Amino acid sequence: MIKWDGHSHTKFCKHGNPDELERYLDRAVELGFERYSVTEHPPLPEGLIDDPKLMAELAMGFEEMPAYFGYVREYKNKYEGRLDVAIGLEFDYLHENFAFTERIAEPWADVLEDCVVSVHYLPGRGGMRCIDYKPDDFQVHLLNYYGTMEKVVNEYFDHVELAIETAVRLPGRKRIGHLELIEKFRQALPPVNEGLIHERLERVLPLLVKSGVGVDVNTAGLRVPTCGKAYVPEWFIRKCTEAGVECVYGSDSHKPDHVGFGWDYFERAVQG
Repeated sequence: MIKWDGHSHTKFCKHGNPDELERYLDRAVELGFERYSVTEHPPLPEGLIDDPKLMAELAMGFEEMPAYFGYVREYKNKYEGRLDVAIGLEFDYLHENFAFTERIAEPWADVLEDCVVSVHYLPGRGGMRCIDYKPDDFQVHLLNYYGTMEKVVNEYFDHVELAIETAVRLPGRKRIGHLELIEKFRQALPPVNEGLIHERLERVLPLLVKSGVGVDVNTAGLRVPTCGKAYVPEWFIRKCTEAGVECVYGSDSHKPDHVGFGWDYFERAVQG
């Protein structure tokens, strides 16, 4: 098994860290990683969220894309022979707006090696809402809108299933991002029926098998106080592995000391 971190961010992340990519990559080399995918947040449709301050923190602008790709390509060349630096993006699933996603991907199709597709936004009170912003925001704009956590969870997984269809149409290696992100604030919100989560993940598995889309085994939830667990459960990782679905560890690093976080969880799960 190649030691690979398939989900990471850079100084181009508006809610990340200003450190240069070199610090992340040196840490990856130190920990024995062989491949490191840089998957920054690409642009979002203007006004997707009705909070201008939050919008400014979510993703880079179109004008930054050439600089981002040039930046990662520079480090890809610099680390050749030491670390396979893969150029990628973490696309948002944009409901009924694949045309915007195509607008981002098409000019860079020849260089994109990794595409992570994630569900960060759901329809809610006042329009589209960010599911992983703050517990209070989730309560007001999503839970109060849908009425129960079960309804929010079902809406989320409906979008995950559609995101898999989106991922198929993108270049390079495709993975669905942090499958249980909907549980980021699970210790600060009403409890979710774990049986429902299990049932919805079971429904996702055949879609992954059929599409060839892989899974971002995202460990960031382990470092989130209101979550305390990885965003992909061990039982699901084992089922994916048995079914031939590619599972790739993802630190979701937003600063250098996140690199490698939770690798032991991933390694234990894939080795059974």
